[in-house]
Amino acid sequence: MGGGQMGQDDGGTRRLLVDAEAVPEVFVRVVDAKRYLETGEAQTAAEAARLAGLSRSAFYKYKDAVFPYDEGVPGHILTVHFLLRDRPGVLSAVLAAFAAAGANILTVNQNIPAGGAATVSISARTDRMNIPSDEFARRLRLIDGVRRIERIAADGASPDKG
Repeated sequence: MGGGQMGQDDGGTRRLLVDAEAVPEVFVRVVDAKRYLETGEAQTAAEAARLAGLSRSAFYKYKDAVFPYDEGVPGHILTVHFLLRDRPGVLSAVLAAFAAAGANILTVNQNIPAGGAATVSISARTDRMNIPSDEFARRLRLIDGVRRIERIAADGASPDKG
């Protein structure tokens, strides 16, 4: 990914696409910390910052300004694998969270419950989401009945487990 691209979003904010090798290491570590939170490897911002080798203050300073390239790309597809408790309303609450975030659901695939839980995969387009994906993942984890989440980019990237 050499060079850069500059654009402007609807709010007048200038955006740059810059190779990670050309930016200070702190930005790369912020992205790493956000991914730890998103995948559930870290439960708190402090833990995510520690895992990424970053100070908590640096994480908070840049967390709303630094994103991995795949976020915000029009048409980006996010596939989320869940382990959900076998109770009425859990899947419905998860689907409602996708809708509230502005994600357009493409597929839902649920296996037959076993041992009180069912695996569910949901794929959605994220180009119209109204919240950052790390906040979306945090909200999904808070839904009563969600036991585990695993996020996988549909572009064939390796899975991030949480």
